[in-house]
Amino acid sequence: MNTFDRLLARFAQPSVALRVAVLAVCLLELAATVAALLGFQTDAYDGAVAALYMRLGGASNDALLLIGCFFLVLLFAWAYWCLARDASADQPPRHALARLIVVNLLAISVTPGLPFLVTALAAVLLRARPAFLFALAQIAINLALYRLLPLPALVQPDSAVPAWLDSLGLLMAMVALHGMAFGLGRMVAAEAEKRRWLQVMLAERLSGEQLQAEQLRYSERAMMARELHDVVGHHLTALNLQLQLGSALLQRHDTGGALLAVDKARENAAGLLADVREAVSQQRSAPRIDLTTALQALAEGIASTRIELDIAPAARDLGPRVAHALLRCVQEAVTNSVRHARAATVRISLNLQAGLTPGDENPEVCVSIDDDGRGAPQLKAGNGLQGMNERMQELGGRMDVTRSSPGFRIELRCPRDPKMNPSS
Repeated sequence: MNTFDRLLARFAQPSVALRVAVLAVCLLELAATVAALLGFQTDAYDGAVAALYMRLGGASNDALLLIGCFFLVLLFAWAYWCLARDASADQPPRHALARLIVVNLLAISVTPGLPFLVTALAAVLLRARPAFLFALAQIAINLALYRLLPLPALVQPDSAVPAWLDSLGLLMAMVALHGMAFGLGRMVAAEAEKRRWLQVMLAERLSGEQLQAEQLRYSERAMMARELHDVVGHHLTALNLQLQLGSALLQRHDTGGALLAVDKARENAAGLLADVREAVSQQRSAPRIDLTTALQALAEGIASTRIELDIAPAARDLGPRVAHALLRCVQEAVTNSVRHARAATVRISLNLQAGLTPGDENPEVCVSIDDDGRGAPQLKAGNGLQGMNERMQELGGRMDVTRSSPGFRIELRCPRDPKMNPSS
């Protein structure tokens, strides 16, 4: 990709294109204001403020009106610039609707043309239904202002055009203008939704591959342990038996020195056998599967949401069944947080806690997934939550939703070493 293509791709981003548009509007309004101050008849501003000012007896080229409206333009441009800069179609800013309303009021006060930019930005930031209602409200507001606060220069009492035809033409123009802004914004939002979904899918695949790699290493260690025990241990046991037999034979010939040598060899062989068995035991009790790498791959693969990991060192020693079930549950929870809740931050913690009963040597693995998204005030468990609960129940654990609004928090608990279920 050459330099021009990179610049074009950068400019095609909605936040950049919208900021360039509002900057162009500011320059245009600045030129119109300067021209009006120099005495040219430009009618630089035709918004609500200009209409009210002229209704009160002022002129369209008064310096007070021009400077005041240009100040409102600068204020609009600054607010719009900040909102467009924060607008990532992947992750809209907080209080987006309230900020859009404030920006829109500034636009209406200056000129009826600026709300078009606000409608486009609203279609990017809001969901489909609120964005559509926002566009309809824009049309209604512009029609009402045209009727309630018409500019004197636009009032034509002797016009041959019927009032209903004039209103219909204005309505069609507003529908076309704001409809196009709504359509363009929703196209950008749809592309962002696809990108967000692809990021989640790719991150899940990468984390799954990391888990498979850990499971492969675990299988290799287990196979090495079995081979060491079955082959080396067997031979050493045979050697120990042979030496015992040799010692017994030597005892019949009353060979004291040979007996001591044979006994020493037997003791060494027995010690070596014990060392081999201890090595096998240590190999089997070594850390089995560590979910850290898989969870890091999941976190790094999603750019639209910040995913924070807090994994206790003691919780990095998991069996294959537990590691697989926990990773699938975390993937499902993160997918819900990113795609549906549009969370800005997801916090994942994994630790060990003591067993429920005194003296229980099998601790519980505890995983919590906490986000700051939209939440679900009226929680209805779907397939995702039911699947997570079933995975935990198969391991003798449970899944709990500890908070559904604001944000969403899920806790997963299961024994670190679950008992095998014969029916599974």
